[in-house]
Order: sequence, then structure tokens, then C-alpha cells
Amino acid sequence: MGSEGPATSPVTVHVTGFKKFHGVSENPTETIVGDLFEYMEEKGLPQGIILGSCNILETAGHGAVVPLHQTLQSAITNKFSGFPNTGRVIWLHLGVNSGATQFAVENQAVNEATFRCPDEMGWKPQRVPIIPTDGEISKIRQTSLPVDEITAALKAKGYDVMRSDDAGRFVCNFVYYHSLWFAEQNGIISLFVHVPLFSTIDRKTQMQFVASLLEVLASLP
Repeated sequence: MGSEGPATSPVTVHVTGFKKFHGVSENPTETIVGDLFEYMEEKGLPQGIILGSCNILETAGHGAVVPLHQTLQSAITNKFSGFPNTGRVIWLHLGVNSGATQFAVENQAVNEATFRCPDEMGWKPQRVPIIPTDGEISKIRQTSLPVDEITAALKAKGYDVMRSDDAGRFVCNFVYYHSLWFAEQNGIISLFVHVPLFSTIDRKTQMQFVASLLEVLASLP
């Protein structure tokens, strides 16, 4: 897939990770996203990819909605203010699954917040719709990207990665649902990928994985 060449228009990718949360004192996505600009500068961005921004979000739901939407909105603001982007905009959200042994490309999010523990702002919703005006808690939103194709391409590059249809009901799913809703409203694209802890898959491999993921995104038609 990576050898097929980039899409004809550049793809601007904005990346987010999360800070620590209950049970995870060091979130690997905070390190990955915090180091990504420098890492890709040394490695070289894939042709056709613009790395628009890298942001670290609080691992919180209700209390983080405003900053989340401000972060998402920045992609739209840049798109129409002379930012070097004439093609697609993708929001790539990275989150950790502390029990995982492989990477997971998330196909969808559910309009339900049922937190297993309080988030970093003390909120612990149970069976609450994430966006009440968007439907019941059973409402599902899916990414417009070809998850099976992306997963297959990453497997071909040697990574232990799977497609997932369940992003949980915690903050990762909360952010992904908001992002998918926002993406539909604004003509952009959203994708969420879960990574394991560094103790399961080391930092070097995870940085390489994200670089390969950007390469795959660049090659999509």
C-alpha cells in the first residue's frame, strides 16, 4: 500500500494523545505525540503528508469538551487561513489500552459514556449520552477511512495490529465520538488508534508504528 504513491492532494494530519489517568501514571501517547514532530523531522515525513499539529489532551470527558473542540476547530481555522493545506484533513487520536498486547485501529465510537473509574476531573458518568442531541446511547458513528485496508497495510509492514469495533466507554471513546461528530459537521476525517503500554511494546517500535501509520494514510486514494 505504501508503495502505491501518495494521494494527489496533500493530507494534513493533526495528532492528539492523552496525559496520565487512573492506573496509568505514564501514558505512552503523551510521549509519542510530544516527540512526534522531532521524530518525523529526523525520519522524514512521507510524501503527501503535512503534520499539522500535535496536542496532548487531559484524560477527562465532560470537563474537557471545550478544549477538545477548540483543538478540533484549529484544523478548520487553519484550513481557511492560508495554512498550507489544500487536501484532506485527518484528526488522528492516539489512546492507550493498558491491557492490550497489540495496536488497534478503531472503526467506530458509541454515543455512551460509562466510565469504569472517575476521569482526571472526577467525572464518572454511567450510561450517559456523549452528545444528547445526537441520539440514544446506542447510536454509533464510524470513521470514513477504510479501517480494514489500513490494518492490512500495517500488518504487511510487520506490526501486530487489529481492527477494533469497540473503543470502550471511557475517555477514548468519548473523545472519538465527539471527533467523529465534529468531522461530519466540518468535512474532515477522524481516526482513533489504541496502543499498548511501553512495557508491552517499546517506545522505539511505537514511534515507528505511528510513522508507518502516517505513511499508510498518505497512500490512501
